[in-house]
Amino acid sequence: MIIMQLNNISKAFGAEEILSNIKLEIKDKDRIAIVGRNGSGKSTLLKIMANELAYDDGDLFKPKDLSIGYLSQHTELESDKTIWDEMLGVFDYLLKQEKELRSLESKMERAASLSDTGYEQLLADYDKRQQAFETGGGYRYEADIKAVLSGLHFYERDYQTPISTLSGGQKTRLALGKLLLTKPELLILDEPTNHLDIETLSWLENYLISYPGAVTIVSHDRYFLDKTVSIVYEISRHHTKKYNGSYSDFLDQKALNYEQELKEFEKQQTEIKKMEEFVQKNIVRASTTKRAQSRRKQLEKMDKLDKPKGDESSASFSFQVNKRSGNDVLKIDDLSFRYDDDKDPLFSKVKVHINRGERIALVGPNGVGKTTLLKTILGSLKPSHGTIKIGTNVQIGYYDQEQANLSSSKDVLHELWDEYPNVNEKDIRTVLGNFLFSGDDVLKPVHALSGGEKARLSLAKLMMQKANLLVLDEPTNHLDIDSKEVLEAALMDFPGTIVFVSHDRYFINKITDQIVEMQQDGVTTYLGDYDYYMEKKEEHAELQRLQQTTEVVQKTDQRKLNFKEEKALRSEQRKIERRIAELEGLIENLESELAALEQKMTEPEIYQDHEKALELTKKTSDIKQKIEQYMEEWAALQED
Repeated sequence: MIIMQLNNISKAFGAEEILSNIKLEIKDKDRIAIVGRNGSGKSTLLKIMANELAYDDGDLFKPKDLSIGYLSQHTELESDKTIWDEMLGVFDYLLKQEKELRSLESKMERAASLSDTGYEQLLADYDKRQQAFETGGGYRYEADIKAVLSGLHFYERDYQTPISTLSGGQKTRLALGKLLLTKPELLILDEPTNHLDIETLSWLENYLISYPGAVTIVSHDRYFLDKTVSIVYEISRHHTKKYNGSYSDFLDQKALNYEQELKEFEKQQTEIKKMEEFVQKNIVRASTTKRAQSRRKQLEKMDKLDKPKGDESSASFSFQVNKRSGNDVLKIDDLSFRYDDDKDPLFSKVKVHINRGERIALVGPNGVGKTTLLKTILGSLKPSHGTIKIGTNVQIGYYDQEQANLSSSKDVLHELWDEYPNVNEKDIRTVLGNFLFSGDDVLKPVHALSGGEKARLSLAKLMMQKANLLVLDEPTNHLDIDSKEVLEAALMDFPGTIVFVSHDRYFINKITDQIVEMQQDGVTTYLGDYDYYMEKKEEHAELQRLQQTTEVVQKTDQRKLNFKEEKALRSEQRKIERRIAELEGLIENLESELAALEQKMTEPEIYQDHEKALELTKKTSDIKQKIEQYMEEWAALQED
């Protein structure tokens, strides 16, 4: 069932057109992604759908009673209540129903004075209200609250914390949690993955996959989109185009469509050229003028194809190095860090050795100290214990997710030029042009730039350093998907070493060859990309489950089976079970065949014919031998 339809929606801010003739359709179970460049109008479209913003032209159809939940990019939950009380407020209607049920129960206890008819009416009313309460989730709302809060990393110890004391990121997570608990028929999420660590992202993916209503998402997290959506609408040049499938399917289909459309355009252009040449040569000849006139009419009536438009302009850059570092780039031994006011260290026992050319991704839950570790490498924070040794000829370039290295008082041109005053202005402008700052864009004040523009300017400064060790803190934040892909390509070709923190799992998969997972009391290194890391984590979790099962069944003194042994054992057991079933089938078939032969041998035309009787006797003997062999094998497998 269609729950929302947008036909020819247009929106402009002043003279600037943002959206034009937008067409979009949402059905009741759809999982939709809206993708496009920064500034293409994705958030504007979501606001129009959520009735937060008026549109200029077109039509938006939806049922009057459609419930819509909308989470904007920068939503923070502001409340004087505790975390639990705020979430509980979502279910005020159930709390009211529960209160009414308790009131009816009190009446029922004092029902001695009521007539039989009055008491029956009271019971009927109670049953009706109790059924409505149960259907509405009255016996599970507390469990639902706990499940959502736990998924977003809020636990029982946090429930009585006043929301006003939380950080901006925590308030954003709570705003998302509250919206999920309301379970609207249409859930509209603008960058819901902001401020979520990888574990929470995985939880949200699973939650949305099983969500009972429709979901429409704007996100730059490609891994997240691949997991959650089955329809993609791309906004490009103010228009939308629909693709069925995941985000990866969309990329493949888009490339195929462009290739096909270009071939059709080129084929038509060749045909047009031939027809024009024929008309030109033959229009003045008496013998061929009619054919030429016919071709000219064909040309005039032809529905001419427009040349397909490729992707919009992209940033273009690469990272080079001033000089090559030594093989030992960074050695971190037994490193701990504690803030002055804290009793316990933020992290401890960190040991990482990094060689030239390696790409190290630091992962771990929010608050474990990933950014702090990067800052201790840079020397801007001092560790409380342990050592950091920087290798020979190592030059560090740092990308700060907060863009604190940008001066808000400068314009874009001088932000870069002041760092490299000996470089010609033309060359500085060329560099900025590669990062999509062209013309008067370079005169914009830094404080007026969007998050994506600041990210691109920071990357331009990083590129100019030509450092051989890049230390990157969430480098894909604020970048649109196209800019992420350009950054990935530049880093994949980088001849130096990279240490980075990122929650972008798609980006991690592309860049890294090692995952270093941080815990409070050390690190674990995985030699592979993110998918390999997750595979090993799942294997480890499965191993733990198997060990726990083994301990219960075989007591604590029984030898624990490791994952590979258990897997092999189960595989072998399945093979044995399949072979036993196969043998039983073979034996049954042979016994049926033997019975048929023995019956046939009793017929006069057989036992009176010596040759036929001999032939059948041999056949029955062979079958009995096979049955005996199969029975022996079957018995041996049963003993195993």
